[in-house]
Amino acid sequence: MASEAVMLDVPGVGDGETRQVRLSSPGRVLWPVPGITKLDLANYMIEVGVAFVRANGDRPVSLQRFPEGIDGEQFFSKNPPKGAPAFVRSVMVVYPSARTHPQLVIDEPAAAVWAVQMNTVVFHPWASRAETSDFPDQLRIDLDPQPGTDFDDAIPAAIELRKVLEEAGLEAFVKTSGNRGLHVFAPIEPTHEFLEVRHAVIAAARELERRMPQQVTTAWWKEERGTRIFVDFNQANRDRTMAGAYSPRALAHAPVSTPLQWSELESADPKAFTIGTVPERLRMTGDPWERMHEHPATIDTLLSWWERDVASGLGELPFPPDYPKMPGEPPRVQPSRAKKTE
Repeated sequence: MASEAVMLDVPGVGDGETRQVRLSSPGRVLWPVPGITKLDLANYMIEVGVAFVRANGDRPVSLQRFPEGIDGEQFFSKNPPKGAPAFVRSVMVVYPSARTHPQLVIDEPAAAVWAVQMNTVVFHPWASRAETSDFPDQLRIDLDPQPGTDFDDAIPAAIELRKVLEEAGLEAFVKTSGNRGLHVFAPIEPTHEFLEVRHAVIAAARELERRMPQQVTTAWWKEERGTRIFVDFNQANRDRTMAGAYSPRALAHAPVSTPLQWSELESADPKAFTIGTVPERLRMTGDPWERMHEHPATIDTLLSWWERDVASGLGELPFPPDYPKMPGEPPRVQPSRAKKTE
């Protein structure tokens, strides 16, 4: 049951600075099965705050909010609502429609706790920094298990993808999605626009598919994927996001999208990384992504692979249906529907 508001002392990123953040209805239950409350979530964000901000701060971010808990209605917030505190800022970004809009930016743990006050459960950061939002500094690949496959099937795909990226001169980092999949990231120099980074991701995905044709697929239409891991190239698009590192997920057992060391991956159990366990894990093992952006690399090799594939007849892949029609994009007709109209 909801109760009176409390004031939380939230440490800053440095110099021992703290802020007070008001949390209303601290007893509201957000995850009914484990009984995790809004206050529990706020305390989780305080405990992981430094690692969370390092991974997701200084980026446009969308907030996935659940006013009545994860079993109730949800909606996304992108721009700061009226009454947001001064330490919560926004930045103007350009969406695929060419429309500009202010987008939230989190710069310190107190801003993440304020987002919890707004009933945020999942944080969705962009792949680019706030001041250079057109130019990603992360190459992101989502390994998405399809029906008949699971987390364990994504592990060998991630390990081979790491090799592919290493051959392209990129250092790969891995995290659980918080559900059944894996997210593989690589720090890149922010010198290419989203479409070019998407092409780099497609090039890497196609190379992985060549090496593991029975295990992974780049097929956009679900009916063509079979029991394989889908390499979701469209997560590289502008304004397409995935749950950030250390972000909770709106699933019954309160899992967290958790960075891993590569040496942990083969024995990892994604269900073990939850709001209740991740803070202690961070204290004991540290943050596997702490130094991610120390050595960003170029995507030049991946783009050369893209050009090679284009020259051999492999071109653009489909965009999400909410995108404007893109140059070179194949028809947006599902194979089953195309057959019915023949």
